[in-house]
Amino acid sequence: MSHTITPELVSLDVGLGADKAAVIRALAGRVVAQGRATDADALFDDAWAREQKDETGLPGGIAIPHAKSAAVTEPSLAFARLAPGVDFGAPDGPADLVFLIAAPEGAAEAHLAVLSKLARSLMQDDFTSGLRAAGSSGEVVSIVRKAIGEEDAAPTAAAASVAPVSSAPVAAPAATSTAPGLDVDGRPARIVAVTSCATGIAHTFMAADALTAAGKKNGIDLTVEPQGSSGYQALPQGVIDNADAVIFATDVDVREQQRFAGKPVVRSGVKRGIEQPNELIAEAVAAAKNPNATRVAAGGGSGSTAAVATENLSWGARIQRILLTGVSYMIPFVAGGGLLIALGFLLGGYQVTDDAYDVVVQNALWDLPAGGLGQYLGSVAFVIGATSMGFLVSALAGYISFAIADRPGIAPGFVAGAVAVLMSSGFIGGIVGGLLAGFVALAIGRLNAPRWLRGLMPVVIIPLIASIVASGLLILFLGRPIATLMEWLNTWLTDVANTSGIIIVGVILGLMMCFDLGGPVNKVAYAFAVAGLAEASAQNSTPYLIMAAVMAAGMVPPLAMALASTVLARNMFTPVERENGVAAWLLGASFISEGAIPFAAADPLRVIPASMVGGAVTGGLSMAFGVQSLAPHGGIFVFFAINPFWAFAVSIIAGTVVTAFLVVAFKRFIAPKELEAAEASSLTATAVPA
Repeated sequence: MSHTITPELVSLDVGLGADKAAVIRALAGRVVAQGRATDADALFDDAWAREQKDETGLPGGIAIPHAKSAAVTEPSLAFARLAPGVDFGAPDGPADLVFLIAAPEGAAEAHLAVLSKLARSLMQDDFTSGLRAAGSSGEVVSIVRKAIGEEDAAPTAAAASVAPVSSAPVAAPAATSTAPGLDVDGRPARIVAVTSCATGIAHTFMAADALTAAGKKNGIDLTVEPQGSSGYQALPQGVIDNADAVIFATDVDVREQQRFAGKPVVRSGVKRGIEQPNELIAEAVAAAKNPNATRVAAGGGSGSTAAVATENLSWGARIQRILLTGVSYMIPFVAGGGLLIALGFLLGGYQVTDDAYDVVVQNALWDLPAGGLGQYLGSVAFVIGATSMGFLVSALAGYISFAIADRPGIAPGFVAGAVAVLMSSGFIGGIVGGLLAGFVALAIGRLNAPRWLRGLMPVVIIPLIASIVASGLLILFLGRPIATLMEWLNTWLTDVANTSGIIIVGVILGLMMCFDLGGPVNKVAYAFAVAGLAEASAQNSTPYLIMAAVMAAGMVPPLAMALASTVLARNMFTPVERENGVAAWLLGASFISEGAIPFAAADPLRVIPASMVGGAVTGGLSMAFGVQSLAPHGGIFVFFAINPFWAFAVSIIAGTVVTAFLVVAFKRFIAPKELEAAEASSLTATAVPA
């Protein structure tokens, strides 16, 4: 295995740019210049995407931007000692020691282990002080190679203190005394922890070492399971069973979470495991002593949104995350089904709905109906699409419940969604049913069931009771009132469609689609539109009008940001924003509103109002022109399902131009200082889907 770091990858006492993007780009360029990666832009993009998920600045003036990238051909470390330091998001100020950790996309376990050793070394004060005192690139390389095991040397304090990098559980050595308040039943607390990050290279092992060191310092029995990219060695089940509480310091799902079922749990992001290990331990001990503490749900497995949720979220934020999860899982059913229905109309004509099911059952390729091959294939596409669309409410409810209670919530959520359809309560009934099923399943899963019963909990007990409660409440009490509300709403929209008021509906939907760019308000408007498609027909065209207005308005923000940043006023946007603008052309054309999020996150008080104005213009024009869309997704690529397409295009162009010129005007005539304070608070409120 070749050396991971060389003198040519080291920069000492230099300034590589005014911000972290410039520093990462410069280090990526250094890796490419040494022939260890093929594309500096691709490596930067991968590292920057990781940085956007969670800043990589750490206490002590350290930053470790990192990524797995297809552009990397050889695992590499590029190091810079910056003068002055640059803010990487650490709580205690700028970073002066920056390592870019670049791993190939399919890096071997041995390579990942080397890179992970570096992360662990950074937790040692003598290692970082040695880097700050180094007088040459060669000295830096020697220090790093000794720490990561690529250079033989007599054990130094830094090298000797670095634990061998493996994914085996790490236990805190016993201490002579326990810190006050960290005992349980008169003995030192017993805590188990899991750490994991998105790449599984750096933060995973740094958090494991920080928690281990804090456990030793506080005199408790703490064992950590790092779940890294190269795999993990599961904690012995006996250690888990004897633990008083669990710490999940993770940014991704905990693998085989059901092993910890019933244990009091404290959840956080992986960086908190690095920065606040003592606080996490104190919270875990407090949870162990609290009979009402949050517990790991029975049967909790991988893939759970609940697994990465934190107890620090407000109820509003939790509900938002839950609903967005349900909608995101529902969209493939809707998009695929809607496009198939549109294809069915294209092949078989609008009359295909009259006897599509009979044609599919009674005819075949060798026994075509009277309408010929077009009618037969159109009927097949329509029936498959309608079947997929039939799962809309059930999938919405099922995955809302899944977001709350993990896998045990899926079955009761799907059942509740099906009951909502039975009761004609639509997608609102599905949302209510999914929430009921999820919270009931979560409550049951938190019960401290006897060990002999735990195996039955996720597959029998939880689905049975949660289905009875959630679906029973819908049938007995909630279904009919919700159905009445949906009936009133549909009747009102149908009546409005026959008057000039339909334009106002388009304006409102346009405003909603552009308010938070893929957030909950956007998703409510979209879910309302696609749910109506199931009731649409040649006689009831209102849902088609609504779908067209929603899709057209949702395309405006990314297209407008692309127009403004790449054509109208390039000098008003940063290089990164201009790159995002190029991508936003395709995203907008595909009806992916999230393409405007990078712009809104950086400048919300200019971008969002401008987007809403343009979206309102587009929604209103779409309704005024009577544009209909038979497809729920796809943007301009489903032109065959949009009628008249020219009016659809004109509506989008009008809104795009309005928004683009407004953004440019806002940037030119509203000074940044006038919005600086307001934007600081608004940034945290901008909805960005997970």
